[in-house]
Amino acid sequence: MYIRGLSLGAVLFICVHALAKDDYKLGPDSKPQKGVPQGKLDGPFGWKSKIFAGTTRQYWIYVPAQYDAAKPACVMVFQDGHAYALPNEAYHVPVVFDNLIHKKEMPVTIGIFINPGNKEGEKPAEAKNWGKATRSMEYDTLSDAYARFLLEEILPEVGKKYNLTKDPEGRAICGASSGGICAFTVAWEKPDQFRKVISHIGSFTNIRGGHVYPKKVLEAGKKPLRVCLQDGSNDNRNAKNPERDWYLQNQAMADAFKAKGYDYKADFGDGPHGNKHGASIVPDQLRWLWRDYRSEERRVGKECRSRW
Repeated sequence: MYIRGLSLGAVLFICVHALAKDDYKLGPDSKPQKGVPQGKLDGPFGWKSKIFAGTTRQYWIYVPAQYDAAKPACVMVFQDGHAYALPNEAYHVPVVFDNLIHKKEMPVTIGIFINPGNKEGEKPAEAKNWGKATRSMEYDTLSDAYARFLLEEILPEVGKKYNLTKDPEGRAICGASSGGICAFTVAWEKPDQFRKVISHIGSFTNIRGGHVYPKKVLEAGKKPLRVCLQDGSNDNRNAKNPERDWYLQNQAMADAFKAKGYDYKADFGDGPHGNKHGASIVPDQLRWLWRDYRSEERRVGKECRSRW
C-alpha cells in the first residue's frame, strides 16, 4: 500500500519517529509538591550594560525559602532566562529548585535568569524573540566578554541585596542552544569563578567559531570543571558540513571530555532542537551537578580537622 508515493511502512516509521523524538514529559520534581516551601521569583528587572554597550535587558531573581542572609548562598545563572524561569515556559526551574533544595539534593541556591540584550531604546519583543538582534553576538562569541558581564555587572548588582558565594564550586551556569555554548565559555574562560555547567542542545558549531571547542578541550590542560551535556539525534543536522551539525559537535565535546578525564555527563536522546528533553531531565542533571557540593567554609573546616 502506498500513500502519496510512500509505503505504509514508511509512513508509520515517520509518524512513530516524529512522536519519539518529541515524547519527553516533565516528572514530579518539575511540578509543585505538597509540603514543599516555595521560593520567590522576582522581576523582571531592567539592566543597561556597559560591557555590551548600547544594550538593555531583563532578568529575574529566584530566592529559595531556605535562604539565610547570614550564610553565602550558591548561585546559578541561566541564559535566555525567561525560558528557564517563567511558569508558562519549558523548564520550570524555580519549581525544580524548590523540590530539590527541600530534599537536600542540591544546596540553597539563588537563581539569576538573564535574557540577552536588546538594542537600547527598543522595547523587548515577545519572549521568544527577546534579544534577537544581539543574542548571537553575546552568546556565540568565544571570548571572556559574557563572563565579565556577569562578574562585573550582574553578580555585583544582585549581591547588593543577597549574600552570594564567591566560591567557584558554588557557582553554576546553564543555557540552551547558543545559551549552552555561552554557559560553557563562561566556565572555560573563568574556571576560578564558575565550575559547574549544564548545556542543553548547545551550539558547539561554526556560528562564530564554536566548532573548535572539542580540539581546544583536547589540547589544553584539564580545567576544574564539571559539565553536563544534553542533545538529541534529531537536532540540527548537516551531513555536508559537520562543523554545522549540532548533534555531531555535542558528541565530539563528550568524546573530548572523556579523553581528558573530565567530570562530565552526556544525556543524548532522539529529540529535535527544542526544550522538551532538557526540561524533562533537568532535575536529574541538577542532582548530578551538585551531588557532592560542600561549601568553601565546610571544606576548609574539614581540611583543618583532618590536619589535627
